[in-house]
Amino acid sequence: MDKSELRKIMRRRNRELPPEARAEASSRIFGEVERLPAFAGARVVGLFCSLPDEPDTRQALARWCAGGRRVVVPCVEGDEMDFYDCDGRELVPGAFGIVEPPRTHRCDPAEIDLLVVPGVAFAPSGSRLGRGRGYYDRYLAQPGFRAATVGVCYRHQLVDDLPAEPHDRPVGCVVAG
Repeated sequence: MDKSELRKIMRRRNRELPPEARAEASSRIFGEVERLPAFAGARVVGLFCSLPDEPDTRQALARWCAGGRRVVVPCVEGDEMDFYDCDGRELVPGAFGIVEPPRTHRCDPAEIDLLVVPGVAFAPSGSRLGRGRGYYDRYLAQPGFRAATVGVCYRHQLVDDLPAEPHDRPVGCVVAG
């Protein structure tokens, strides 16, 4: 199965999840992320702001921002993605309709201790299939980026194997809920 076909299948399965199942899975996923040693030791955590078909990050974002930890979220401009400080309150629609914080304080990639990464599908090995634009692959490949990475997804998005290309960047571990 090629990447395009797999993306279509996963988008359909994600949309078919009832709201209650989506909320329960999201709670399990981010609860498990919070139990990771990498999270416990992280002073700066990068977290995406979810689209409707992704595990919902809103509660985790609010909890993590209120917990005294520095939380940074991505902002996209053109083909570039950077992470900015986020307090969880002043989010506005940005690229692709994804909410973003004000772009007041950019976070250097070397400052991030743990980065939570979305994906369309993951393999247990950490291979990741994104939405196809390469934002996370380019970000993870930056010189100085050293953070632990964790991919998050619904259980049906965990597959045995994924087609990979040389530019594809795996994550360190995967949490599926």
